[in-house]
Amino acid sequence: MVTNPTIASNSLSPEAKPELPDPVVLALALEAPPLPDAPMERPGVAAQVGSVVAITIPFLGLIAAIILLWHTPFSWLNLSLFFGGYVVTTLGITVGYHRLFTHKSYKTTPAVAAILGVIGSMAVQGSILQWCSTHRRHHQHTDRPEDPHSPYAFGTSVGGMLRGMVHSHFGWFFAKSPPREVMQRYVPDLLADPVVPTVSRWFGLWAVLGQLIPAAIGLAVTQSLAGALMAWIWGGLLRVFFVHHVTWSVNSVCHLWGRRPFDSHDESRNNLIMGILAMGEGWHNTHHAFPASARHGLSWWEFDASYWVIRMLSWIGLARDIKLPSPARIEAKRRRPGGPASARN
Repeated sequence: MVTNPTIASNSLSPEAKPELPDPVVLALALEAPPLPDAPMERPGVAAQVGSVVAITIPFLGLIAAIILLWHTPFSWLNLSLFFGGYVVTTLGITVGYHRLFTHKSYKTTPAVAAILGVIGSMAVQGSILQWCSTHRRHHQHTDRPEDPHSPYAFGTSVGGMLRGMVHSHFGWFFAKSPPREVMQRYVPDLLADPVVPTVSRWFGLWAVLGQLIPAAIGLAVTQSLAGALMAWIWGGLLRVFFVHHVTWSVNSVCHLWGRRPFDSHDESRNNLIMGILAMGEGWHNTHHAFPASARHGLSWWEFDASYWVIRMLSWIGLARDIKLPSPARIEAKRRRPGGPASARN
């Protein structure tokens, strides 16, 4: 196994600390000897039903919102609940699930970690432990057969790519995967954390609260059940639908379309649209080149909302040890004219 080299302190941020070897490598290194390969298992009936519900119910919310727009007056309240919920829960995934828990890109207090875990759970993308173990597995096997959600899983023919696009977007929820005990090898550090297992265990509660809160706000403001229903549709179902598909597009779109400014040994891409909609996660090639970096948009024009939230937390003493790649490391990883045209060649 090849570890990531240590990355020196970066002048991009005065708070930046040297980047450590990626936690993916650290977590796997704790297993000695490595666990033997286990047969892949198809998710159980309950898991498959849960996946169907998580995918279809928000879509029905989209249909309901479109239909009801013709019969109800426009509401700034509902629009605010949608956008506010979208920003908050997306940041729960990007700043919390991804950059804090999975990649240890910075450190924070237990209270902030718990809050990020709760609002990330409200995005309804699985518990912290489940999400992080799957993502670390993705980094270990990116765009190779063991990658849980690569768009190249069925080859590069037209039909294979179409199947791969669906698979990488949401079809992988129903595909075979390693059993739980094998997936836990990816998160021994999180299992030993004083906060993560508890927040992760109560994922279902946080997901339900994410639906109840906008409905309760709608009821309190409008004093009507109809107002509560509309607030739930916009701030709950519709919000989850958009958070899901934007986040899933990082798995699918950002491995198919965009720029590859850095050598990352896979097909990850920097995609401008996803960079904006996914709060900086769309600068995906940069992330795969520097997995432990708290900043994904390294160029001045690559706006990375999640990184600036981390920086703001550092300004008030709630984030520290922010990891960024050094300028020398950035240049060393940059792809040169005349270099390999594709990581798959």
